[in-house]
Amino acid sequence: MTEHPLRIGLQLQPEHADYSAIRDAVLRAEDLGVDVIFNWDHFYPLHGDPDGKHFESWTMLGAWAEQTERVEIGALVTGIGYRNPDLLADMARTVDHISGGRLILGLGAGWFEKDYTQFGYEFGTAGSRIASLAEAMPRIKARLAAGNPAATREIPVLIGGGGVKKTLRIVAEHADIWHSFGDADVLRTKSAILDEHGAAVGRDTAELVERSVDVGGPPEATGDALVAAGATLLTVGSNGPDYDLSEVRAWVDWRDERR
Repeated sequence: MTEHPLRIGLQLQPEHADYSAIRDAVLRAEDLGVDVIFNWDHFYPLHGDPDGKHFESWTMLGAWAEQTERVEIGALVTGIGYRNPDLLADMARTVDHISGGRLILGLGAGWFEKDYTQFGYEFGTAGSRIASLAEAMPRIKARLAAGNPAATREIPVLIGGGGVKKTLRIVAEHADIWHSFGDADVLRTKSAILDEHGAAVGRDTAELVERSVDVGGPPEATGDALVAAGATLLTVGSNGPDYDLSEVRAWVDWRDERR
């Protein structure tokens, strides 16, 4: 398997905070040495007051692209049902240029029903949302290829999800990074299934697809097991209003000890 560098991500969850606090947390995270800063693509909070303060992800990514200098940025993950796939690709190309080639295009099928119903999107079923993701991928790739000017690099595509029959098939066909949910045993089991899909579609996913996971708590408790299972991008979550970065600081220190 390709040796991907061990990286630490931070998901700044854009809920219950003033934007000034989010902007400050981005600065602090880049100064800490985080490798990737993500937000999420929802329209309402997922924790606490369901109608609390919240901000839209892609507008924010444009601001982060200007604000930051080193870190990669992206949404973990963009709900495919919220935007026309061609438009989304052109948004990604634009943020790629604003950031100087630091965008990760995170994509997923979507799941939070309130986002859909309150904004007038068809929620459908889990199956129809996954089908929409599969249908969108060729359109996104074609629009990226047609853009003028072209993207500054081949924008890495991250796909989040763990469905073994459909989602991992889409990952095998299209993703550069796969974001998994679960512990090291889940990662190891589903990673093997991903590689079976890769063989079926003629793509060496063991070499080509980086493994990404959510993490939390002290890194000594789970970090080494996740790395042994194949994860190289490990992302800590932090939410508003204050964005305590002490946990991600511990993971950055843990990463530095192993590099």
